[in-house]
Amino acid sequence: MKPAQSRMFVLPDGRNVAVTFILVCSLFLLWGFCNGMIDVMDKHFQSELHLTLAQSAWVQFAHYLGYFLMALPAGWLATKLGYKAGIITGLLMVAAGGFWFIPATSIASFWAFLVGVSVIAAGLTFLETIANPYTTVLGTERYAAARINLAQSCNGIGWIFGPIAGAAFFYGKDASGRGTGAETLWIPYAAVGVVVLLLAVVFYFAPVPDIKMEDDYHLDDRAADVSHSIWSHPHFTMAVAAQFLYVAAQAGIFSFFINYMTSQTPPIPESLRAGAFASWFETGTGGAVRFTDAGAATLASLGFVFFLTGRFTGAAILRVFAAHRVLALYGALNVLACLVVVLKLGWVSVASVFLSYFFMSIMFPTIFALGIHGLGARAKKASAFIVMAIIGGALLPKVMGAVGDAYGMSRAFIVPMACFAFVAFYGHAWPRLSGSESLGGTRHLGSH
Repeated sequence: MKPAQSRMFVLPDGRNVAVTFILVCSLFLLWGFCNGMIDVMDKHFQSELHLTLAQSAWVQFAHYLGYFLMALPAGWLATKLGYKAGIITGLLMVAAGGFWFIPATSIASFWAFLVGVSVIAAGLTFLETIANPYTTVLGTERYAAARINLAQSCNGIGWIFGPIAGAAFFYGKDASGRGTGAETLWIPYAAVGVVVLLLAVVFYFAPVPDIKMEDDYHLDDRAADVSHSIWSHPHFTMAVAAQFLYVAAQAGIFSFFINYMTSQTPPIPESLRAGAFASWFETGTGGAVRFTDAGAATLASLGFVFFLTGRFTGAAILRVFAAHRVLALYGALNVLACLVVVLKLGWVSVASVFLSYFFMSIMFPTIFALGIHGLGARAKKASAFIVMAIIGGALLPKVMGAVGDAYGMSRAFIVPMACFAFVAFYGHAWPRLSGSESLGGTRHLGSH
């Protein structure tokens, strides 16, 4: 009997695909870094262009619109040409978007930056549509959820460094104290473009086998029977809805984190302004000490440390406990965390924001694994629709921003709270929806 660790990356035919898995993990790190920078860009534009919370949410809208528009083309390309072609296409698109930020900085208009954000997102769509389901087949089905969560841990690493880069280049100041973000915003994106081109070359020469998912519902045998399409399986249909609402909650919390920290934290001791973190604070109206935009952006990295910790521990937990049960539990705990934020309980509410990062950690990959479970060759198509559901990140932050404008950022957390409630419901109902006891467990296909 092989140890569990080795079986995670061994195919039924005995091939070990651990190296391929490591290469694919680099893609997760890439889009985590890009997403991390996006999440601290909102506040930059609010300050530079005097935008409201709802108006600055156009950054998130442009980002997730790219996902929505390109998910089906990405799924089609992966189906027709295989995983490798889709990955390389996505990398080239990300590079094009990264280099676009160089002329966008000269144009210095909001629309120009939104174009770059959307093009990068379009490229990331190819990577997410392909890489997420690909990790689930790079080994035995029993560890599909654990593998995708382990890969998504690399995404969490990227998300830690994204806000740090954003804080350095979006909120930098010169010797006179003047903000330099408008002139230096292009630098991290151009660097991403260079790295991504090199990565495309690596993938061109690397072994990326096209592995077929198990066809548990025999969809491949009934291709002409529309009654047995992917949409006839409620565990997939509900996964699309759950992913829409999860990404909506995630995007809202991530994008308004800086606004929350600069406006909703209790009074900060004056003594901190003289310590090692003095640059994180400033004196606001009424003489109260508060976080600066740059300080809050750097603090966002701490949130992603919680997020990454949740990913790593979640990957271990999912090797022991059923994925749907863990998802239901984490969803319920995040409902509680958001409620504490809404109630404005001082530093307890601030701590709950960070706990929310932790409990969000396993949701995207776990919903993904549960949603494409057993769909065979059609898993690539199903993956495209689940990625399209990311459009929730474009729409709901505008609602959260509008609530924040009207009632304050603490009250705005009622929006993600409702989203997490549905995610918890999906996890609880998954066995009934799928006719399966668990991923890789006993199946009762009579309901399908």
